[in-house]
Amino acid sequence: MAPLLGTKPHAFSQLASWAAVKRIGWSIRIQSPPPPKCVLVGAHHTSGAELWLTLLFMGATGIKLNWVAKDSLFVGPVGWWLRRMGGIPVNRRARSSFVQQMVDLFAKADTFHLAIMPEGTRESIKFWKSGFYYIALGAGVPIVLAYADYASRVMGLGPTLIPSGDIEADLAPIREFYTTVTARHPEKQSEVMLQPRLEEPAQGTPGQPDLPE
Repeated sequence: MAPLLGTKPHAFSQLASWAAVKRIGWSIRIQSPPPPKCVLVGAHHTSGAELWLTLLFMGATGIKLNWVAKDSLFVGPVGWWLRRMGGIPVNRRARSSFVQQMVDLFAKADTFHLAIMPEGTRESIKFWKSGFYYIALGAGVPIVLAYADYASRVMGLGPTLIPSGDIEADLAPIREFYTTVTARHPEKQSEVMLQPRLEEPAQGTPGQPDLPE
């Protein structure tokens, strides 16, 4: 597909990003444009290369993604740059949970695309973190399945799902979709399984992603 050009001032940078995507032998497919508010699940995450593919995806499509990191990183010029790149500082010391902090941000925003990698790490793991699901459920927004398939060298956005509250039923189409996606390191690729939700601890929430230090 052709790049989704935004407003005229951004057309050149989008075309440049699109050219870079083609140059490295990848392509972009978008099943449908993301709704104004949604949680984007990114999988599978087995390599730091996913960061660069994500940046190229944003540049080529004009779709801005937001992501979270601990608030201590957002200081000075570095903090300014992280915010420009869609970063959101999260206060681990806050009384409200990570999920509630994200739900509150959705309530305040007109447009908010929150990207979460539920595997939480590039290493092989048994369970996905469930925070992405409870954020979408609490905010009343859809879940969009994003991917980078190294077998076909295609990245993009797949199906959009509405969380029903029945997490096991909702997980089935997510699991089915990601079985068709090949990671850069397939041996580290985790099965789509969620850890049973426990009582919420004093800080954080079950399923809270590993935030960069």
